[in-house]
Amino acid sequence: MKVSYYPGCSLKGTAREYGESVEAVFRHLGMELDELADWNCCGASSAHAVSDELAVGLGLRNLEIADRTGFDLVVPCAACFQRLKVAEKAVKSGKVKPQNGYRGAFRIRHLADFLGEDISPKLVKERVKKPLEGLKVVCYYGCLTSRPPEITDAARPEDPETMDNLMTLLGADVENWSYKTDCCGGNLILTRPKVAKKMVQKLFDKALEAGADAIVVACPMCFSNLDMKQAELTRETGREYHLPILYLSELLGLAFGDRDTGKWLRGHEVDPRPLLKEKGLL
Repeated sequence: MKVSYYPGCSLKGTAREYGESVEAVFRHLGMELDELADWNCCGASSAHAVSDELAVGLGLRNLEIADRTGFDLVVPCAACFQRLKVAEKAVKSGKVKPQNGYRGAFRIRHLADFLGEDISPKLVKERVKKPLEGLKVVCYYGCLTSRPPEITDAARPEDPETMDNLMTLLGADVENWSYKTDCCGGNLILTRPKVAKKMVQKLFDKALEAGADAIVVACPMCFSNLDMKQAELTRETGREYHLPILYLSELLGLAFGDRDTGKWLRGHEVDPRPLLKEKGLL
């Protein structure tokens, strides 16, 4: 099976471990990722604050490239996914007119939804060499993969389940919590850090209350905000925050026995390797 692939800027830079682990997971599944030729930045998170025309135009150019491939488009970054879906809706509503014979005969799929809904659970389970037994996780989707549903087309915008189901297939203990689509603060971490830190602290507190050993994410911005602010919050509040944040694809790669797992995990601010070694997973 072959799909088009839009990595976005983060997966080529600050979230390189996300990009590398996504590519590894698809290799294990026997699927081909066809990276869009000459793709451009989707415009997140600033273009739409400057110009609607620019924001839609950036996304639309990528969709026109994807349209020529004839394959569904997989997008790992939640912000990129949101901007591409906004462009798609602008075309469908007649707000903008695409060029180059655009047909739109493909689906834009966030990575978690593609793996959790479009891939056979049997195939995923067959690839598991190292079940994640004993690892307690909560799955954090953030606010851009499923909301607003009129943009994302999500069937369960307030209670998505794709990552939960995948983690269950891998053998992890998935804990229930009610904060899976709360916002992490996004780029407020730069413009209004006090506000954003309160938002991520709430997520840490609720994840710990749920009994989680780690938080699973599928968004570079969510990962960055959650991974990088724990030491600072520990100093400011006196409460110990040391909760590993793991990309969905990293845990899939770990369960599939990928030899590069250790390399991906080295770049985390909160080192997940001691926890995974304690659980007998590394």
